[in-house]
Amino acid sequence: MISRSTIDRVFESARVEEVIGEFVQLKKAGSNFKGLSPFVDEKSPSFMVSPVKQIWKDFSTGKGGNAISFLMEHEHYTYPEAIKWLAKKYNIEIEETEQTNEEKAQMNERESMFLVSTFAKDYFHDIMLNSNKGKAIGLSYFKERGFTDETIKTFELGYCLDEWDAFTNAALAKGYDLKYLAATGLTIVKENKQFDRFKGRVLFPIHSMSGRILGFGGRILTADKKAAKYLNSPESEIYHKSKILYGLYQAKKEIAKQDNCFLVEGYTDVISFYQSGVENVVASSGTALTSDQIRLVNRLTKNITVLFDGDAAGIRASIRGIDLILEQGMNVKVVQFPDGEDPDSFAKSHTKTELKAYLEDAAQDFINFKVSLLLKDSNNDPVKKASVIRDIVTSISKIPDGIQREVYVQECARIMDISERVLFSELAQLLKKDLQEKSKAAKKQRYTQQDPNEPPPEYFLEQEQAQMGLVKGGVSSEKVDQLSILEKEIIRILLLFGNEEAEFIEEVENEDEDGKITITNRKYNNNVSAEIYVHLQDDEIEFTNVIFQEIYIEIIHQLNQFEKLEIDTLVNHKNPDISATVTSILMDEEKHQLSNWQSKNIEVKSALEVLSKAVNDVIFNLRRTLIDELVKNKLVAGKEFSNQEKEEIMNYNSLRIRLYEKLKRVV
Repeated sequence: MISRSTIDRVFESARVEEVIGEFVQLKKAGSNFKGLSPFVDEKSPSFMVSPVKQIWKDFSTGKGGNAISFLMEHEHYTYPEAIKWLAKKYNIEIEETEQTNEEKAQMNERESMFLVSTFAKDYFHDIMLNSNKGKAIGLSYFKERGFTDETIKTFELGYCLDEWDAFTNAALAKGYDLKYLAATGLTIVKENKQFDRFKGRVLFPIHSMSGRILGFGGRILTADKKAAKYLNSPESEIYHKSKILYGLYQAKKEIAKQDNCFLVEGYTDVISFYQSGVENVVASSGTALTSDQIRLVNRLTKNITVLFDGDAAGIRASIRGIDLILEQGMNVKVVQFPDGEDPDSFAKSHTKTELKAYLEDAAQDFINFKVSLLLKDSNNDPVKKASVIRDIVTSISKIPDGIQREVYVQECARIMDISERVLFSELAQLLKKDLQEKSKAAKKQRYTQQDPNEPPPEYFLEQEQAQMGLVKGGVSSEKVDQLSILEKEIIRILLLFGNEEAEFIEEVENEDEDGKITITNRKYNNNVSAEIYVHLQDDEIEFTNVIFQEIYIEIIHQLNQFEKLEIDTLVNHKNPDISATVTSILMDEEKHQLSNWQSKNIEVKSALEVLSKAVNDVIFNLRRTLIDELVKNKLVAGKEFSNQEKEEIMNYNSLRIRLYEKLKRVV
């Protein structure tokens, strides 16, 4: 693992404007920099970088963070990969923390396999471009497929000579260990013999999201019926076919930019689309689509368009993947090509404009696609039609979002000419059954949970049930929205002014000898963060927004430990949600700050001058909102109240009136 001291040196050395400047053209705008968003197409710059705060925000997408988070968002690096990229840029030597012998051995095994795979990729590519046999056989094949030199270079295509051990001997001569040649599957070792797995095949290197070579797909060029047409690297420490999408490394930026991913089946489908100008395309490489593969796309976009050729049998075999996509909370559309066409052939026989137009016009949602596909076999048979409807409702039940489920139920009812009530009843049964199964699994898992700090699985099931509307109770969306706004304001004040001191006023009750009570105001100075903490602690208030609560806990921890709030610690927090939220609040303030009013002869009070009022207002409003909700919940129509309950409601109302008076509002 990368040592803490290395990470600290990277954060100290990295300048966010320098890092982002390598990917985005930035122009000075006052004390900040501005540029066009690298994530979406736009004409007016909405991307802002603050050198002072060392943070950035893209106002068109809401993304933001520090130099590390930018590399993770833009280049889709993992956290360690981003650290290593910055360490290389700033010439920082990476120190590794002490590892066990077993961990070291495992790391060395993986690194050795990556090194061998990279050598193989370079070797196969060089052989194809620079040897006579490579050019005559491998290169000519790709040229016949219509691939340009630039495309061949982009995908690093190659060729393995049709000789038993040409590659293996070349690798051994360069000092690579036969152990790792065998572990990656590049060389097959049998007794005392060794030979090349991909001999006589053109090769498609398979990259990780960050560009490392994981394995290869090889296509045979002869008409040998005994040999498989396509041959993949075997499963290994670095290659897991079910967790990889071909072309993702080349497509990742365009997928994020277009906010959509086209999913095809084969290597040449990807390459032909890419060459035709549709670069946001990946392939499942001939395997049935898996949840791991879908999650890779989910990191980049919520939208997948599945492309099917005209082979009906192939479509039915692949249709299960649609339900898996829906389960991940993603939006799925389907495009079917005409009979006899596949993505590769269609892209070659049409212009870029025609291809893009067809993809847009032919796209349909999964319900219409399933209906058109499955109803063909029903032949107006009521039993078969009912089976089709049940199949579609099963797909709808996979969608996590309740609103989307309802919209799709209404659409299914309209298309299939059936009442929504029946469909909702069927959907409720499926959801209940699914939750029961999850609950059983959660109870089994409960006693084997590794992390005692994690909530039990039932907690997440309760949240899911509440979201699905299968259990009563919970907080109203109106309340959550209002509370979330106030909670965000508290976090904003803490981040910007938590270390400042302000003058506050406290109401003090004085009782004279006759028992008469008078109220006087007492002025006192206090630290803003301490003032907020005392109020929230007295009222035992917890934030409803999970991220705001985590940020608040971090702030209080800092104040208890260091008696000072360190913003950089939050901006560079290991939890990306905390880092992104803090950055977003700080950059929103940067964007909306008032400036140059003096030149217009308009006096504007500084934030510090009205700080105590801002603190009091947000605390009083938070109390008011919570009390309003308590009163609202107690005032149930037709309910008989006890004297104690009546007194409680009166006290709450009295407190409400006092809070409204403090806020200078009419009740």
